[in-house]
Amino acid sequence: MKLSRQSKILELINKYDIETQEELADWLMKEGYNVTQATVSRDIRELKLSKVALDGGRQKYIALQKAEPELGDKYNRVLRDAFISMDMAQNILVIKTVSGMAMAVAAALDALQINSIVGCIAGDDTIMCAIRNADETISVMEKLNKIINNIEI
Repeated sequence: MKLSRQSKILELINKYDIETQEELADWLMKEGYNVTQATVSRDIRELKLSKVALDGGRQKYIALQKAEPELGDKYNRVLRDAFISMDMAQNILVIKTVSGMAMAVAAALDALQINSIVGCIAGDDTIMCAIRNADETISVMEKLNKIINNIEI
């Protein structure tokens, strides 16, 4: 069922300009899939869907392609373009982004495969990253600063 549903999600986002999880859930319901918002959110994360801007200020979901070597630069660019600020609270890293870009930045963080990052939760303009400990949080912040400021790592 999960594979079928996720295939349908990819089909729907390629066919329609779907902007929100609720909109995606509605389309899935129309297609006969009984889903909750939590299921849709999990599918979006597993499929590594991100949002791109459309004309008129709207956005739509797209599927990021499988990681390829040249995508590293694209992920770095997403971080640089969408990043506003970051701060830590013990082992939690809070990243502020341009409105609507938190999921794209979280996907970029996942793609960078920074071992210290246990996981990320993204909203509209805020990401909370769980880091293994406070020392590693500082290390992750330093690494992200280098990416954001375009300094060789």
